[in-house]
Amino acid sequence: MKIVVIGAGVGGMSAAIRLAKAGHQVSIYDASDRTGGKCRTEWIGDYAFDTGPSLMTLPAVYRDLFLKTGKRIEHILKINAVDPAFDYHFADGTQITFPNLSIKETCLAIDAAIGKESGNQWHNLMQRAEHMWDVSREPFVESELTSILGLLKRKDILRDLRAISPFTSLRKLTKSYTDSPYLTAIIDRYATYTGSDPRKVPAVLLTIAFIESSFGAWHIEGGLGQLSVALEERAQSLGVEIHLNTEVASITYSGDSATGIELHNGEIILADAVVANADAHYVYNELLPRDLRVTSPERKKLKRADKSLAGFSLLLGLDNSKLQGAPPELKHHTIYFPENYEREFDQIFTEKVPVDDPTIYICSPNDPLMVRGDNKEAWFVLINAPRHEPGLGYDWSNNPESYALKIIAKLDALGLKVSERLDVMEFRTPLDLQNSVKAPGGSIYGTSSNSARAAFQRARNRSPLKNLYCVGGSAHPGGGLPLVGLSAEIVANAIAGA
Repeated sequence: MKIVVIGAGVGGMSAAIRLAKAGHQVSIYDASDRTGGKCRTEWIGDYAFDTGPSLMTLPAVYRDLFLKTGKRIEHILKINAVDPAFDYHFADGTQITFPNLSIKETCLAIDAAIGKESGNQWHNLMQRAEHMWDVSREPFVESELTSILGLLKRKDILRDLRAISPFTSLRKLTKSYTDSPYLTAIIDRYATYTGSDPRKVPAVLLTIAFIESSFGAWHIEGGLGQLSVALEERAQSLGVEIHLNTEVASITYSGDSATGIELHNGEIILADAVVANADAHYVYNELLPRDLRVTSPERKKLKRADKSLAGFSLLLGLDNSKLQGAPPELKHHTIYFPENYEREFDQIFTEKVPVDDPTIYICSPNDPLMVRGDNKEAWFVLINAPRHEPGLGYDWSNNPESYALKIIAKLDALGLKVSERLDVMEFRTPLDLQNSVKAPGGSIYGTSSNSARAAFQRARNRSPLKNLYCVGGSAHPGGGLPLVGLSAEIVANAIAGA
């Protein structure tokens, strides 16, 4: 088959690799001047930053991809466990450091920080999360999701529903195991991994905590963007043609079938199948006519779905030689919670304004390949933020510099001495993300998971327009590197069985 892929993100390249290995003729078209989509490592002066994913979980997804398409990933990339995995700081001075790849050691760390009963509560939460993962992995994550009816026909559906509690929120489930505000805040944060509100998101997202603790947190030497580089090289080695600086204007169709794509220069590329690695809302409302009847169900579904939150990020290059004394020592992944975490969700999802006192996530890799010179650190700082929605919500073109300075002032107040050693500073708003990767409003993950039906409100991998397939973070099974990799496998298998 002749197959065209719209978008050279991780999902698009992963699908292209699997399809090329199966013998198909595959071409990728991307408006950007580089591959990787949101997954990229960017150099600014002497500092490199992972401006998209800054953490890899479930590396087995990509080990499988590389192994089945030519060469083991370990021969190409150096993937190292991040230990400790996370360092959590709370407004009252409490600090809990999670070791990597050990639920037992994590419970001991919790015991030491906030008391033994809390460690037991975390252990019980992880046992429940493991059970949820065992039940949900095959039907909800690794398989093509078509309809609720198909799931209801499964033999053990009643037992499975009891395990995953689809109508219980993550917050409510957490409260049934612990009243610790510290553990509640940590669990709440897993909802934001999918751009969602922990007060609404289904309890099954607790599985993210289990995956992280059991399968580990990982870093790729040189930055997570090296994964995109490796995928590009594997694709080209299999004969995939990658056309950069080439924007797709529309998906062409005849009747109820996709027939190819039209480029902005008017050139039409015919194909037997089209794989769209672009935000599903953009695919169905911009690349296809909004009145196309066959895709009307998908458009309506996406319109009803809650959009995921966005992010405001700072790229900070720090020169420690400017300091009089020793610099503060940060772990690879550090999170500072505010005094009122609840207020953050109200401001993002209800008031739709930048958070006054936000949770601050800092990725500070101790990776010599991500700086040039001695005594330097490259920090990627991420703040949860409302989408860019002028007229309906917040307008991120309205003096974002002041918000960046506000975050730096808070970092200074936390004792991190950023201003004293600041060498490089850039910021990225939700509007910047919308413009760079065509993510409407800057939504990081497309739709949120803010309801029991959320999994069915994501774009299906197999479009109702025949020969069109959707891959990536806005399609099933969702956002994040492992799920995007799995979506590529699902799409490749769907095309093979078409």
